[in-house]
Amino acid sequence: MSRKDSKGLFANVLGQLENSAEKGGMQRSSSPHLLKVAAGVRQMQERSELAERLLKDGGQIVDIDPDEIMESAIRDRFDSGYSGASIADLVESMREHGQSTPGLVRPVRGAAKPFQIVFGRRRLAAAKLLGIKFKTIARELSDEDAIVLQGEENSNRKDLSFIERCFFAQSQETAGYRRDVICKSLSTGRSHISEMIRIATALPREILMQIGPAPEIGRRRWLEFELRWSAHKDPGHVAQLVLERDEIQSASSDLRFAAVFEALSKADGKPAASSATSDLISHGLVLGQVQRSKSASRLTFNKSVPTGFVDFIAGQIESLHDQFMQRQNSKRGD
Repeated sequence: MSRKDSKGLFANVLGQLENSAEKGGMQRSSSPHLLKVAAGVRQMQERSELAERLLKDGGQIVDIDPDEIMESAIRDRFDSGYSGASIADLVESMREHGQSTPGLVRPVRGAAKPFQIVFGRRRLAAAKLLGIKFKTIARELSDEDAIVLQGEENSNRKDLSFIERCFFAQSQETAGYRRDVICKSLSTGRSHISEMIRIATALPREILMQIGPAPEIGRRRWLEFELRWSAHKDPGHVAQLVLERDEIQSASSDLRFAAVFEALSKADGKPAASSATSDLISHGLVLGQVQRSKSASRLTFNKSVPTGFVDFIAGQIESLHDQFMQRQNSKRGD
């Protein structure tokens, strides 16, 4: 299939998915499965367009032995993102259908290996596990051009978490890249870059690596995490105690974040007197927060929670309250 045909195919499939969602109304358009499929097709389309642009600019597609490709000096994803479990679906897809979208490498001279990866690390890791050649575009690039293209491909992906983007920004800063290059690589402004670098700098890397990428935790929650960390007398000790617990080590990254976040809300091991906040967690996903104080309690849902679910909960309030009252009356009878 030619690049022109594949591009048209992506657009056609994406259009059908979006039209299906529109015809189905709000309930169908919020289907997690439909949204996931549409997002996957959209990412494939965006990657195809980026690859086509690179080829027009003088690149060429080649098949390279993965062992001939060295790592980039700056990684954009936590190490857990390249584990066998994390790329299992990608490995299976490439086993059945091959590598649909090429990566990007640049030749390096005088190094241990002839090429360096720019983007496509998960596809490269999958190719290595499968024992096949890595399909990639090879192109001469400066350090700055490489980091900007790496960031541009990241922007087309929706699976990089907020804290991974913070680390990507900080790693560039440490390597000596200018702020305008970092802004371009992450497609955002200087104020956001400053905030990202501040968060990644303020929080110990070893703690964050143990927590992991926390894919469902966004900017606001990480800002609150940083504030709690800074306000605590011994945050590192508290976080380490939490992360060493067996049930936390086997939990999801989002749950590890929630456990440390909750522990940091306590001063010297005692609950805060004015208010307490706890997360609403379902199957490892943080849906919202419950905030309790002397004057009132408040339940809030995260922005990512579908409106339909919030409406569903609201419609169940009377039934839930009746169940609670029946339980309370039963306890009194005992």
